[in-house]
Amino acid sequence: MAAPGGDVLLTVTGQISRTNFGDVAEFDRDMLTALPARVVVTSTPWTDGPTEFTGVALADLLDAVGARGSVLNAQALNGYIVDIPVSDAQEAGPIIAYLRDGKPMGVRNKGPLWVVYPFDDLTGGQELYFNRAIWQLRHIEVRGE
Repeated sequence: MAAPGGDVLLTVTGQISRTNFGDVAEFDRDMLTALPARVVVTSTPWTDGPTEFTGVALADLLDAVGARGSVLNAQALNGYIVDIPVSDAQEAGPIIAYLRDGKPMGVRNKGPLWVVYPFDDLTGGQELYFNRAIWQLRHIEVRGE
């Protein structure tokens, strides 16, 4: 995996087989946008009405780093930590959004990265997914728990 040329936005550690800095995979914005992009239009408790989010599918990111675990320990810039089951990383699952309504998200607007689920398409248990929708994402540790 190539090394980032810009500021590192996301670090992935743990049970991964593809790295670019020792046993770590670091991604800058260009590296994330080079992965296949997916658009999710959904309502959230934190936005007004349906909002368009663009990002990399969580499944594609995990493939890119060769993840082998079952749990993702996701950490935000503000210290929030949440576990996300790898089983959430399905074709219609969450994305790691880097654009909101076509614009990069700053830290004050829950960016630069936000795990966004297609909330409007989920049935039941939405609160669980709201808790997993970590914004200001900076680090993912892949664990085998």
